[in-house]
Amino acid sequence: MSILVNGQTRVIIQGITGREGVARAQLMKDYGTNLVAGVTPGRGGQEVYGVPVYDSVEEAWEKQGALDASVIFVPAALVKNAALEAIAAGIKLLVIVPDRVPIYDVLEIARAAKDAGAHFVGPNTLGLLSPGKAVLGMIGGRALRAREWFLEGPVGVTSRSGGMTSAISYYLSKAGIGLSTIVHVGGDPIVGLAHPEIVERFENDPQTRLVAMFGEIGTTQEERVADLIEAGKFTKPLVAYIGGKAAKSGTRFSHAGAIVEGTRGSYETKVARLRQVGVHIVDAIADIPQKAKELLG
Repeated sequence: MSILVNGQTRVIIQGITGREGVARAQLMKDYGTNLVAGVTPGRGGQEVYGVPVYDSVEEAWEKQGALDASVIFVPAALVKNAALEAIAAGIKLLVIVPDRVPIYDVLEIARAAKDAGAHFVGPNTLGLLSPGKAVLGMIGGRALRAREWFLEGPVGVTSRSGGMTSAISYYLSKAGIGLSTIVHVGGDPIVGLAHPEIVERFENDPQTRLVAMFGEIGTTQEERVADLIEAGKFTKPLVAYIGGKAAKSGTRFSHAGAIVEGTRGSYETKVARLRQVGVHIVDAIADIPQKAKELLG
């Protein structure tokens, strides 16, 4: 199994005729993702790598049948309208790739998603990938590389960094430890499905036996994962690396969401809280595969 996406998930790309949309349509289709349609207003009737393009999500739904997920590749200023259109049409999972989406727009998307029983990953995300099944977004860059780099297996990966999402997954696969699903939750201060929501899904996934997490300073995502463990809502082994050890208060580290304010969201508080509930903290990304091997037996 996998979380969020599988080989049967019916996917569209909003903004499929743009530069990024075209490139990622090729990746997704070549990998085997069930990409059934694309949407770009005013470009209806075209095709991208054999994928039909429609003027609206509603039209795509009418012509192609029920749709499960949308990957959004539009300019940041247009993300809110695209996301709200997809949610209104009935799509339950959005992957919002662009960065610099205004926070108030994200809050509106979050409210609409909650009201509709929908969910979103991102903004500012590379997306997610379930090895051998589907990729939503841009993880791997090319289908051949994604198949070679990311093997199927028992480890779930959740990360706040796009680069570390790929690196952790690659190192695990090279060590002979496959992956169930890889998720880049996004690098912004406010995201849809954050670490706690992702690890809860891994808890309920029979394929996933262990989770590897890349955390970093800023926000309370990692502390909330610790709260889940303490409450008995996540019981599987968790290996974590926390970035930003040397960052000082008020300094942004790598991502918009990685900033320490006073003691809140600091490296020390995150590591202490995670260790308190039994999370296995490693000092280097390269240490994750060895620790995973030990825990998997």
